[in-house]
Order: sequence, then C-alpha cells, then structure tokens
Amino acid sequence: MGLWVKNAKMPGGDRAGAIRSLYIEKGTIAKIGGIDDAGDAIDAQGAHVLAGFVDVHNHGAVGIDVNSASAEELFQVAAFLARNGVTTWMPTLVPDTDENYERIISEIDRLMVLQEERPVARAVGVHYEGVFANEKMCGALRPEYFKKWGGSSTASRPRPDPSYTGSDLIDLPRLKNGIHMTTLAPEIDGGIEIVKELVRQGWIAAIGHTSAELATLNAAFEAGARHVTHFFNAMSGIHHREIGVAGWALTKPGLTFDIIPDGIHVVPTMLKFACRAKGLDEVCLISDSVAPTGLGDGEFTLWGEKVSVKGGQTCNERGSIAGSVATLTDGFRQLLSLGFSPAEIEVMASRNPARLLGLLDICGAVEVGKRADLVAIDDAGRVVFTMVGGEVVPGES
Repeated sequence: MGLWVKNAKMPGGDRAGAIRSLYIEKGTIAKIGGIDDAGDAIDAQGAHVLAGFVDVHNHGAVGIDVNSASAEELFQVAAFLARNGVTTWMPTLVPDTDENYERIISEIDRLMVLQEERPVARAVGVHYEGVFANEKMCGALRPEYFKKWGGSSTASRPRPDPSYTGSDLIDLPRLKNGIHMTTLAPEIDGGIEIVKELVRQGWIAAIGHTSAELATLNAAFEAGARHVTHFFNAMSGIHHREIGVAGWALTKPGLTFDIIPDGIHVVPTMLKFACRAKGLDEVCLISDSVAPTGLGDGEFTLWGEKVSVKGGQTCNERGSIAGSVATLTDGFRQLLSLGFSPAEIEVMASRNPARLLGLLDICGAVEVGKRADLVAIDDAGRVVFTMVGGEVVPGES
C-alpha cells in the first residue's frame, strides 16, 4: 500500500501553490492530484512540498569534517542534512595528501552501502575542490596540497612538454560508483589540458579559485568546463574596464554557476542581483558548509588551523572566511526574505543541481515517476518534514 501526502502547496503548472495531494508508491511519485482512501496519509498542513534539496558542495556538519570522517560519521552528516531538507549531496574534499584521498574515497564508498534504503541524504559522488587551483586565490584552502601536472604537489613536478596530455594528468582516487566533480583554475600550467582530460573521463569540470583572463576562460568553456563554483567568492570580480571571472560567469551563455546564499559570502542585495541577472535556470544554491555547522558559535579546529564562528560567520587564522555554517534551509529563508517564491527557490536548490549532476530523471522536481525525495517547508521557511525515497526522515534523537 502506498502513501498519500495531502494538503500540500506544490510548484509547477498553472496551479503553482494550490493545495493538492500526491501519491507515493514504492518510493516513487505515482500520482499528483486527487486523493482516495487507499494507503496511509501524511498531512502537510498547507506547507510547501518541494523537491528535496541537492547540495553539490558540502564539507561537513555537526562537528564532522568530510576530509577526516569515517563512513559512519559521514552517515551522521547525511542524517543532519536530511533533517534540514537535503536529500542528495556531494561530499566535498579540500586539498589534502594522496594517502588521505585514498582513505576518504574508500569511506565514501562504504557510506554509499550504509545509506541504502535509509532515510538520509544520499551521497551520489565526490567533489574535489581546488586540487588544481591558483595559489593567489586559495581562500581557506591549503596551497601546499595543490596539484599541477600528473597529480604531484605544486613544488615537486616540473612542467612537461606542452603537447603532453594523458590520463595521468588526473591522478585522483575514484569511487567504485558515483559522480566525480572537481573545481579548478584553468590558468594553471596545463589547466586547459586538465579540463579536457577531466571531461574525457566523465568528470564535471567546474571553474573556481581563479583569476583567469577572458581568453583562458573561453578556452576552458570550449574544453568542457561549463560550471563555476561559489560565484563571487575566490575569483576576480567585475570592473567596468575588466570583465573578471565574475563578469564572465554572469554573462556567458550556456554557463551555470553555484552561489552560497547565507547572506555572508555574498551580501543579500548582490545575492538577489546575481540570481536574477543570470536567470534562475542557470543558478544552483550550495551550502559550502563545514564541520561546525549545527554547533553554534565557538572556536573549532578545521583543516589544521583554528577557526572561529561568530554570528554565523567563520574566520580562520589567516583572516579568511572558512566555508559556511548555514544549511540550504537557511538559504531558503534568506531568498524568501529577498522576494523569491518557494517555486523559484526550488529551481535553484533542487532542479538545477540535479541537472548539473545528471540526475534530473531521478530527482530534483516534484513529478510523476521521480523518486519521492521531498521537503515540506512552511511559509516561514521551517522544515516540517523531509522524505527520502518516500520514507519520512526521523527527527533528531
């Protein structure tokens, strides 16, 4: 017997926001509209029922850092994310040693087994952030672990013949099954060749931590890098006589970007401007959350240095913002306050990132045939319940 979700406001169609019901059978949305006595029912009580959020950039939460976590700890992060509306995520690594890359990839592999048939946010791959990055745009990343040619650290690999290409340009451990994404600066030595090889191997190549010039950015786009990571942050900005990475990303047709909607990484007015100017269909929301997320203000150790959290803002010993301590639900509320509708936010928080990951046929929208990954959010932006595969996520124990 299936499950009805009744008294729900749902996006889409001519009746967006109207009170409707949907029917879930075997973890899949089987019907939208109408209701009968067959099956159990859950009352959404007029909340907005949206596709569960898809977070493609998440470094951890509840005191757990992806780079140092075990599979069991990653499962705890996934449970926290699910309670906060996220149903799909990409564990995201900062630059680290080759040995630790091997270890954490094996732990994500184990997580993917642990999460099967469990109502937690489902890890679907891995995102290597900034392994190939511009040291001058490192932000909170650790440049001593940046790579260039052939996977070696920046200090140990001479530049090869300029015509050299090959699979050993990408010397990063891979999951047994899953999506692979990396954020890189195309202006580094061999950057365009690395983009080409990433794309050839099926990776999502994103541009970030970069001050690349226009010609290099266009070459990276032509090589297959069609996405930009945390728009405005760790990239050259817009000037009236120099377009910068941000200006290029905002105006380049066919390019998408993600943005951190915490109101800190990008001030609210610019956040609204960026989303409206680019167009909602080409913007993804990310949390960029780090281990202290969910723990409140305080002093923490992250990526080998002390990080303070005060008023919801992180700061490391170098004076840089060190990721976010906001969830995508916090971002949802921020965008609500800026005049975006729940349906518009769903496009950026669910549909677009699912499309980026190649998962839109499975999740990312409230449509018949898609997996019943749903979040119910009231008019104040509070999560009423989350469902993963048609199963309600339990509250915090």
